[in-house]
Amino acid sequence: MHETVTLSHTASLARLGHALSDETRTRVLLALREAPAFPSDLADALDVSRQKLSNHLTCLRGCGLVEGVKEGRNTWYRLSDPHLADALSDLMRLVLVVDPDCCSGEDCACA
Repeated sequence: MHETVTLSHTASLARLGHALSDETRTRVLLALREAPAFPSDLADALDVSRQKLSNHLTCLRGCGLVEGVKEGRNTWYRLSDPHLADALSDLMRLVLVVDPDCCSGEDCACA
């Protein structure tokens, strides 16, 4: 085992894995990779109920992947760190290695 890998590292990776294990949470992360958003806009864009989205945002906050930013009475959400957007993009490129037929052509959003 590599000396720099700690229990904290493995716990963090496990939290990321948990977050990505649910399709809706993954879709939220990918949407926030593009731009911050209000929960109501995310719910509409992802076609999920606001309550369900709220539960997923709570999970993603608990995993340390997203953060809420108060704006008056409203809160909008963004990825907690810019490196996460890069990591998600890298994972999307990996999808093409694992499943090259997932999409093709100019419309492919994997990369």
